[in-house]
Amino acid sequence: MSSRSVLVVDDEPDIRLLLQEILEDEGYAVSVADSAKAAQTCIDEQTPDLVLLDIWMPDTDGISLLKSWRQSGELRFPVIMISGHGTVETAVEATRHGAVDFIEKPVSLAKLLLNVEKALAEGFDDSAAGVSSAPAKRLPLLLGDSEYVKQLQEQLEEQATRSSSLLLIGEPGSGRVLFAQHVHDREMSDNRSSSPRPFIQLRCDTLSSANSHKELLGEENNGTISMGFLESAADGTLFLTDIEMLPVSAQQCLRQAAEQQGFVRVGGSVRVPFRARLMASSRTELSSQVKQGVLDPALTRLVSASTVNIKPLRDHLEDIPALLEGFVDWHVQEEGMAYRHFSVGAQNKLRNLDWPGNLLELKNLVQRLLLLGGSVSIEAAEVGNALGIVANSDTMTLLRYDLPLREARADFERQYLIRCLTETQGNIGDLAKHVGMERTHLYRKLRSLNIDLDKVRE
Repeated sequence: MSSRSVLVVDDEPDIRLLLQEILEDEGYAVSVADSAKAAQTCIDEQTPDLVLLDIWMPDTDGISLLKSWRQSGELRFPVIMISGHGTVETAVEATRHGAVDFIEKPVSLAKLLLNVEKALAEGFDDSAAGVSSAPAKRLPLLLGDSEYVKQLQEQLEEQATRSSSLLLIGEPGSGRVLFAQHVHDREMSDNRSSSPRPFIQLRCDTLSSANSHKELLGEENNGTISMGFLESAADGTLFLTDIEMLPVSAQQCLRQAAEQQGFVRVGGSVRVPFRARLMASSRTELSSQVKQGVLDPALTRLVSASTVNIKPLRDHLEDIPALLEGFVDWHVQEEGMAYRHFSVGAQNKLRNLDWPGNLLELKNLVQRLLLLGGSVSIEAAEVGNALGIVANSDTMTLLRYDLPLREARADFERQYLIRCLTETQGNIGDLAKHVGMERTHLYRKLRSLNIDLDKVRE
């Protein structure tokens, strides 16, 4: 179980209770506050690992509270803003004052858990909030002696010397965001910039056709200017996660801004220069998305001037010993956990697994074993117990007890659907009947689980 602490600040009792129950079910230690004053009391008593902060509260609004934490130097934890009246201006303002994310009500629990996990995994970057102390060290991923890791290191270092767009192709959990941040950090370091430059991440699946222009371009309304993602990333990097999920209207908007090197805010008349470096990630080669009509060809060319392919962990298992050592050291140094090391037998056991969750899954396992504690040496038997591998001679299904419920369910669904696809010889119609889903929903489910139909049919 995770010992990470989360403070939920919301004046609605039902919301507080719901979020508390969901997060506690995932293993987090949860505190709640119904006002800014109560939240400040909690912060004074103990610094949390993460805060979920409502914007609209009866005494002091969440943005003002966030500003006060930043100005006083108390902002030393990631903050995710929550609002039932979310607009692009409030989201951008919250980001500008140090929030790492923004979630609208009614809260999607799946998205909430994903964003909480991401915020805790990445930690709090002090520089993004204007705090003078050194930011937490990023989780190391470029570890190992394989030719792949050496080549990837060289590719990323080379990209840090360029200003052209960059596309990272890889599976979820393979470290695409952290690799992009690595390039950004090295580029800023090489430029010796006196002031921090932003790394703005936009998850493309969060945009809709209705809101994409305001989200990207910003808005002018009655003399009030609200910055969008393009302007917020000025002089820094705009990273588009899973660009293949970007709505068509957003693709056209982004392409025009990039081609013209400028844009006009919604409701405005003044041309704003576009000065950000574009980076993007995708789960698959973009050429296939273009052929299917999912992606605009011109935008695809714009975001893929350079491409780096991130291998899944199962394709470089020889790097697991170095990754284990690096992850252990990071948790010990950054989170104060007691040191433990993996025996050769434990390492070999881990090198024989498929790792569908890639580097993030391995990192989570290391964290779990350190939290559980025990002797300094982690043996193969303890790894097996933590993984909870149950093999049936007929199905060889792996039940992942080391994962949170949501991830374990997704892992089971992936194995289940792949097996059913094999039995139906890749016939979607037969599969839809077998699993009891409509085709549209089934295609969406297969895509969300990163199941490649072509590979299954081979």
